[in-house]
Amino acid sequence: MGRKKIGVILSGCGYLDGAEIHESVLTLLALDRAGVDAVCMAPDRKQADVVDHRTNAATTETRNVLTESARIARGKIQNIKDVDLDALDAVVMPGGFGAAKNLCTFAVDGPDCTVDEDVANALRTVHDAGKPIAALCIAPAVVAALFGEQLKPSITIGTDKGTAEALEKMGAQHRNADVTEVVVDEKNRLVTTACYMSATTISQIAEGADNAVRELLKLVGRSAAAPA
Repeated sequence: MGRKKIGVILSGCGYLDGAEIHESVLTLLALDRAGVDAVCMAPDRKQADVVDHRTNAATTETRNVLTESARIARGKIQNIKDVDLDALDAVVMPGGFGAAKNLCTFAVDGPDCTVDEDVANALRTVHDAGKPIAALCIAPAVVAALFGEQLKPSITIGTDKGTAEALEKMGAQHRNADVTEVVVDEKNRLVTTACYMSATTISQIAEGADNAVRELLKLVGRSAAAPA
């Protein structure tokens, strides 16, 4: 039997307007150390905005989500709509504001947000096939936006009250969790952890990513029909 394949959905490069680099790299490291192959992907679309990470100020630049995500993936990345989802065993989304700006519009629209069409199609396909999904940091907002009303999923973004309330308005059930703690929704086959929503050190990100990947692979090892 070949190595498991886990899709990694990236949202650009840089925590203020794309994927959080520490979370992305440490997730990739955790997957590699677990003996599985990462399949990096991103939507091929214009970023919502571009932020100067030295000053935190918006710029007038235009960047592409897939092109920027390729920086993290060292060029080994696919347009999300072209990925063979049947070949994947699970999917994980690192955080960063790109998850809330480019994968969905939560950063601007809050509970009224929408999910990028290609991202939504991929996540629905993975979920409908009974395959688990993990989301780090603010990425659970994508899960809430897409599945909240349908599944009432149990998720966490840590302990931020305002964000938790927004996720609950979308139908999710928020659970407060410590910085490296993982919330596992066995029924809906979802794994979430807070990462930089709560973390202050890169070592905490490493631990949280390891824990999330470990729980995700446990779900991969159990069929969707198996009892929890």
